[in-house]
Amino acid sequence: MNDLAAAASRLPPVVLRERGQREVFCGLTGIVWLHRKLQDAFFLVVGSRTCAHLIQSAAGVMIFAEPRFATAILTDRDLAGLADAGDELERHCVRLLERRPNISTLFLVGSCPSEVIKLDLGKAAERLNAKLLPNVRVVAYSGSGIETTFTQGEDNALRAMVPLMPASTEKQLLVVGCVADIVEDQLRRAFEALGVGPVHFFPARRATDLPAVGPGTQLLLAQPFNGETVRALVARGATLLEAPYPFGAEGTTAWLQAAADAWEIPASHFQAVTQPLAERARTAMAHARTRLAGKRVFFMPDSQLEIPLARFLHRELGMSLLEVGTPYLDRQMVSAELELMPPDVTLSEGQHVERQLERVRASRPDLTVCGLGLANPLEAEGLATKWSIELVFTPIHGYDQAGDLAGIFARPLERRERLGL
Repeated sequence: MNDLAAAASRLPPVVLRERGQREVFCGLTGIVWLHRKLQDAFFLVVGSRTCAHLIQSAAGVMIFAEPRFATAILTDRDLAGLADAGDELERHCVRLLERRPNISTLFLVGSCPSEVIKLDLGKAAERLNAKLLPNVRVVAYSGSGIETTFTQGEDNALRAMVPLMPASTEKQLLVVGCVADIVEDQLRRAFEALGVGPVHFFPARRATDLPAVGPGTQLLLAQPFNGETVRALVARGATLLEAPYPFGAEGTTAWLQAAADAWEIPASHFQAVTQPLAERARTAMAHARTRLAGKRVFFMPDSQLEIPLARFLHRELGMSLLEVGTPYLDRQMVSAELELMPPDVTLSEGQHVERQLERVRASRPDLTVCGLGLANPLEAEGLATKWSIELVFTPIHGYDQAGDLAGIFARPLERRERLGL
């Protein structure tokens, strides 16, 4: 029995469910990477000045740049019902598209304020589509901070696009989840070398390039936080291929294996294609493994990437997992990852900040992966930390990024060593 089969035969770990105070970004943050990926789209947040400050700060937009996102700020008149916010929004959208004629898809993004006053952005999108189609399509989704975690902003955006996808019965592979363009190119080359195809990515680089979906579509997941999108695709006839996520050499190989099995690729050919790539990835990770092997890591819940990344750190870099927290445990999305987790790991779902901080202080991990709001206080207490949001913004998928991914976790320990801490 090989290592993956032996791990899969273990009982799933017990989950500690926590409910209490949370430390999270809101779903509007997803616009930061979505607007970079969807090159013909514009994201208009309907919200407050706080929403505008968040997006502009998170994206690091310079004053002379012309980004493809903005905020339609709700005023006191809108909140008090003294003005028709729908009519105001429609005028803003028309004026925006006159200024930006290269935009083919306009996303209306709901926020906490727009949802509190029950502003129906879906109806607004319908009215605008009646005027603007076929030149511009308007799509509405929620980026409200009431969501479980900030990465669900991407899930809501992609879910809103599923009804627009054309139907097809052709056998094809659909990779679901936003990845950097360079990662898409690398993964596409691997599929071509294996003989798997046709392959489409969702989202594509243009919002108008919607892939088809239907009974012949095989889904391979690139991100673990797109559960609602995946269920909507399955409802349209697609089949989900269960696999670990493509983080590290082992994870990427198992991910590609799921597609190769669905296309009945011979094992000899699969080995010939993937083995050199996996060996190169292991070589790239060797330095970080020397630094991290035997060290203890604690994951605070933040992005839903925690379980796949914990598997990577434990199995490929030799780290000991003290606790792996995730905002929401979607077993359908991480079933293959759970089978590879060590049987003695503590998994926690949800958040109770005070209790989790007590466990961090009691265990004194070598590295704590957490949100921005908790990192500086823990550093002040002498604990090494890594911002979990960096793992969302940075290309980390596939063989070619394995060394960079390992280095993200090794750098905080190297920095403390140089400082003599």
